[in-house]
Amino acid sequence: MNQALEDRLVEELKTIYDPEIPVNIYDLGLIYNLKEENGKLEVEMTLTAPGCPVADSILAEIKQKLELVDGIKEVVVDLVFDPPWNMDMITEEAKLELGML
Repeated sequence: MNQALEDRLVEELKTIYDPEIPVNIYDLGLIYNLKEENGKLEVEMTLTAPGCPVADSILAEIKQKLELVDGIKEVVVDLVFDPPWNMDMITEEAKLELGML
C-alpha cells in the first residue's frame, strides 16, 4: 500500500473513538494491521476487552468510514484477540492525553 493511502486510512481511523475511553482506536493500539490489494482493505484489529459491549458499532463505523476513502472499494474487518490488547499498546501521545505520563 502506498504511504498516501495509508496516511489517509490512519487519518480516518483516528476519528473513531472507543466510547468508554476518550482516545481514538488507532492511538489506543487497537489496529494491528492494514492490508490493501486492488481496492480491498483488510483491517486486523482487537478490542480493549473481548466482551466489549460496543464492538458491533465500532466495527460498523470502521467499515463505513474506510469505504469512503478514495481507492477503497471493500473493507473487511478481522477481529482478533491474539496478541491480547494491553495498556502498553497505547501511543505516547494518547498516554499523555490520558494522564498516564
